[in-house]
Amino acid sequence: MEQTELLIIGCGPAGGIAAREAAAAGIQTVVLEKDAVVGQKRVCAAGLRPGFCETFDLPRSLVHCDTSRLALYDESGACHAFCVGPAHTTTREELDGTIGDLARSAGADVRVRALFRNLTRDGKQTIVEYADLGSGGRRRIAARAVFFATGATAQLEDLVPFGFASWSSGLLTCYQYRVYLERLAAPIAYETLELHYYRLAGARQVVAWMFPKRDHLAIGLGVVGKIAGAQLRAELDQFTQRLAARLYPGVAHRIKEEGHLLYGGRPRPVISHGSVMIGGTAAGLVDATNGEGIYEAALSGRFAAQACKQFRNSAALAVKEYARLVRGTFYTRLRHRAQLMHFLERKPQRFGVLFEHLASAPRFREILEREGKPMGWNDRLYLYGQALRFAARALVV
Repeated sequence: MEQTELLIIGCGPAGGIAAREAAAAGIQTVVLEKDAVVGQKRVCAAGLRPGFCETFDLPRSLVHCDTSRLALYDESGACHAFCVGPAHTTTREELDGTIGDLARSAGADVRVRALFRNLTRDGKQTIVEYADLGSGGRRRIAARAVFFATGATAQLEDLVPFGFASWSSGLLTCYQYRVYLERLAAPIAYETLELHYYRLAGARQVVAWMFPKRDHLAIGLGVVGKIAGAQLRAELDQFTQRLAARLYPGVAHRIKEEGHLLYGGRPRPVISHGSVMIGGTAAGLVDATNGEGIYEAALSGRFAAQACKQFRNSAALAVKEYARLVRGTFYTRLRHRAQLMHFLERKPQRFGVLFEHLASAPRFREILEREGKPMGWNDRLYLYGQALRFAARALVV
């Protein structure tokens, strides 16, 4: 049976960054990726925070558009727009593929068409069984530490103690079109990230988006819970038609369809046990208000590599350190965002109140953009004051 120090399951932003930084630190690292090409089947708007490439030492060439404008549309269709970042857009093929290539260059053994099946604990090591989809055989590999980075489709509910009863209620059924235009859309389309919040008949919450890319527009939506495919397609068609009338009326185009599950609930309560860590979307590290999770995923991968390097001779200590770093960095904010989303969903008019508030308070937006970084008491008091002001207005809606 093979042996390795760190075994990573999944080569998205979490798994890829963990692999790259662990291998660069001299840790023997193996990555199991189920797809034949890293990043090929990811369905994601792929928006990146300002400074993402610099934070994770990635080439700027993978950025498609630098979007300096965020447009939030409320239940009534009113637009609340303001300047940001600028943020960046890319595709998951380029992002994940680039990170995977850099992990290989650092010395990680990245294996594609390798589908995780199960794991067992044997003394001080964890044994993982996976299907080699190329040969059709089953293989086993023993690792000192294991990092799960398998995204929203993570099959962890039967793995004690990682099960999370609320996991399925936080899943979003997502459907996206890549719209390839024969000529450019209106210039503002390439400067703007659009997020639309509204409800379907039956009061199901929808979050829809338009993100510009180098050669197409990513137009998609996510609906809480399961929904029939025909209904989901019909809803996306209607949403796309509204965007087309505004951004590219009469322009010939072709469409590529993509569907997948995303996550938009609270973080997973247990993300470490024994010698196993869970990161990225599999750990629920997603901002419920906008679906952002790439930054959180990548940083969780960095934390996994950092912990394994710091406690190289003790997987138990490494796993505990990983959980401490992730919880301390993300959990308070992400729980608050999930609570905020539930508060808004109860009365959809509250989305408009929030968006109007954000559009009219530049300092409030600036503080939120650097959330997670140290801030002085003046900024803290201002932030709390703005939150109370919003709550007072929203409660009377």
